[in-house]
Amino acid sequence: MELCLALDRPTLSDNLELVRELKEFNIWLKIGFRSYVRDGNRIIEELKNINPNFKIFLDLKLYDIPNTMADTSEEIADLGVDMFNIHASAGKSAMVAVMERLKNREKRPIVLAVTALTSFGNSEFLEIYNKPIPKWGIEFAKASFEAGLDGVVSSVFESKAIKEATSSDFLTVTPGIRPFGESNDDQKRVGNIFVAKNQHVDIIVVGRPIYNAEEPKEVVEKILVELEK
Repeated sequence: MELCLALDRPTLSDNLELVRELKEFNIWLKIGFRSYVRDGNRIIEELKNINPNFKIFLDLKLYDIPNTMADTSEEIADLGVDMFNIHASAGKSAMVAVMERLKNREKRPIVLAVTALTSFGNSEFLEIYNKPIPKWGIEFAKASFEAGLDGVVSSVFESKAIKEATSSDFLTVTPGIRPFGESNDDQKRVGNIFVAKNQHVDIIVVGRPIYNAEEPKEVVEKILVELEK
């Protein structure tokens, strides 16, 4: 299991200050909407300058018509990031279009599909999709697997069932991780490291419990020790 740090601090300098403190660690760094809209490609360049071995996850959750998603995926691949994501609910044809467009590249990024945002509770999800999260999450994951994607972004609680429905090698990346029982904040479906291990998660995403800590480096060290147990 690997650790991914969500870079959601208020400014580029805040994010870079945090990353410099953590530059010795072999971790993923997640760039989300806020940081990318504000800082553009500069944040990718700055992170690579701090440590070229950092693995970059561009978390933009593409959702559009198939051709636009495929075009955008090519542009993202040209940025040199290691992983990005799209919405599974954009449909199987859109997911296939993305993978077809990237398949001939010598080195392409890992492509994930978002099943259900971890901010959803089941009742709200039912209002929108008319199916409960566990059932639709599995269906989205199966469609993503059949479309040739590398894995999904899901809650920690669906990971094991997703792998059973697809493949043990199908990646699960889980946001909403509160490693040591921290506050849920705006997340509904959260879990700790123990749950993530039992669910066979590949990459846990942790944000506020690290960057809001007085000593972020100590928190990362503690998490990595737990992941190795």
